[in-house]
Amino acid sequence: MAHNSSPLGETIRAHRRTAGLSQEQLAEESGLSVSTIRKLEQDAGHARVETLHQIAQTLGVPTSALFAPGSPLPVEEDSTNRQLLAQLRRTLMPPVGISSETLADPGEAESLPEIRRRIEDALELYNADRYNSVAKLLPALLHTAEAATVAAGEEEGQRREAVLVRAHALLLAGKYLTQVRQYDMAYQALVDGIRLARELGETLTAVTGVTGLCWLLLRQDRFDEAENLAAITAEQIEPRLSSASVGQLAAWGELCLRIASAAVRNNRPDEAAEARRMAATAASAIGQEHVDYRTHWAKFGPVTAELKAVEDLALAGDAHGVLRRADTGLLGRSTLRTVGRPSNINWNRHRLDVAKAHVILGSTQDAMDELARIQRTTGTWLQHQPMARYLMQDILSTRKRSLTREMREMAAHLNVHA
Repeated sequence: MAHNSSPLGETIRAHRRTAGLSQEQLAEESGLSVSTIRKLEQDAGHARVETLHQIAQTLGVPTSALFAPGSPLPVEEDSTNRQLLAQLRRTLMPPVGISSETLADPGEAESLPEIRRRIEDALELYNADRYNSVAKLLPALLHTAEAATVAAGEEEGQRREAVLVRAHALLLAGKYLTQVRQYDMAYQALVDGIRLARELGETLTAVTGVTGLCWLLLRQDRFDEAENLAAITAEQIEPRLSSASVGQLAAWGELCLRIASAAVRNNRPDEAAEARRMAATAASAIGQEHVDYRTHWAKFGPVTAELKAVEDLALAGDAHGVLRRADTGLLGRSTLRTVGRPSNINWNRHRLDVAKAHVILGSTQDAMDELARIQRTTGTWLQHQPMARYLMQDILSTRKRSLTREMREMAAHLNVHA
């Protein structure tokens, strides 16, 4: 009998047959319904990555082995984003002709200390989830950083500092653009920033860019590439724990977290566990949550390492395990007071894992409480999280009684149709 299925369906069917499993057996062992497996194999053009991860675990293959090539789905017209990003796009992607001269005019340069102050201000706004403010600052910031490299001339010390400042401005742009899922622009900014830092021999600045690039690759489900890039870079900068600076330990530890995040999503648990162990070693050597944008931009320390270990439990579907560790030990209030809080993004991502665990266990009100707390502290960030929309969809689909006002308002905030 001929099958009229998508490339994804054909790939899943081929791996299932190689494993010698029926659709019913694959469904039972992966914890999915038979109807889900049938739909995936017959007519699904796409699926949630977490669903593919469950299937890959059962079949004993990397999650990426289930990704199949095919024509992308039609893209909706988005003139609003195109207009909002026009200035930033002009700055990052100027027209290029056949001569070496740029066709864009960077304008007037500010002093390097002033540009550095503006980068730090923008980074603080980013960490506070004030994305609209960051978006307004970035075009002018990138322009003046570009102009500063032109104005620096050939004096070596001044030019070196100007180029380093420009690299930091580009890495900030890449970080922001990845967060708001403008991946092509983010890639451009990160690669240019890495290249400039590499040319200067500023290894830790380049590593900051590589860590950001690994995050971008993860968000694009490019697990193999993310793990490989992070592993190669971590090996190149592996510090001696007894003599390494805090910045070196944090940069290496962040890369280890990226290795683990890619490996666990790609159904490589042994590699993930080893990388988590190395990250915990670096975090323990630091002893507290630490950030310094001159060496590494993300907060890193024992709490962050523990958050990511709990994330592995969430990815494995261990809801009870997530809730057991969510508010105890390194994640307990007393430890957070003494060791320090992680970044807002990492903390809120962790609380989404907690909300997901509540949904799995049928505690929809507890899940709503978590979503509401995140919304109160950082509503803009929440709107950019597909996981939050998936959770809200699951809550709505399992709700037996009529929706509460809180549920309707959250669904509207996340643009989920009730």
